[in-house]
Amino acid sequence: MEKPARKPVLIVCAVLVLLAAAFLLFGRDSTPGDSSPEAGFARDMATHHAQAVEMAFVIRDKGPAKEIRNLAFDIITTQSNQRGMFQGWLQQWGLNQATDQRPMAWMAGHGHGATPAAAGTAPGAMPGMASPQELAKLKELQGVQAEVLFLQLMIRHHEGGVEMAEGLLKLSKRDEVAGMAQKIVQGQSGEIKLMTDLLKQRGAQPYPSILAS
Repeated sequence: MEKPARKPVLIVCAVLVLLAAAFLLFGRDSTPGDSSPEAGFARDMATHHAQAVEMAFVIRDKGPAKEIRNLAFDIITTQSNQRGMFQGWLQQWGLNQATDQRPMAWMAGHGHGATPAAAGTAPGAMPGMASPQELAKLKELQGVQAEVLFLQLMIRHHEGGVEMAEGLLKLSKRDEVAGMAQKIVQGQSGEIKLMTDLLKQRGAQPYPSILAS
């Protein structure tokens, strides 16, 4: 009489084991939620990249030195492609491109704000972003003065991108997002060094670094 009573229990146990196995297989790779670090990073970095591309177009159209023109082309190409990937991820995850959350909310409590922000940057804003006044000045200047300001603004902008990418790496192990963040750290760190050298050739220095020492 006991054997029939045990059969439903065994079935329930088997189902629980299957559910646990499914969680282990798929739970870690589940679609990121609207307030996840991955979604916040994708949205904020897409906006951050958009400004870098804008500044690169501004300096390119001024007919700068060949090395500056080549740098601007690389920034336009690389960051436009990456921005498309960020937007594609959000679409794939079924999330809106925009959100009501403030910028950098995904990094709240994880070190953002520990480094000094750019002049005129509001608390919680994305690090390294140029102010409207700085963008207007870049558009007005010509020649070497424009090149110097572009390099100074873009170095600080890249430092902000590195800070954001390093913040994501502390919060997410999702392969495609973490892989992109690592590429940003490596690529923009290399360009920071290049731009610092280009500034020295023009008798100028970068703005004080916003990265933690």
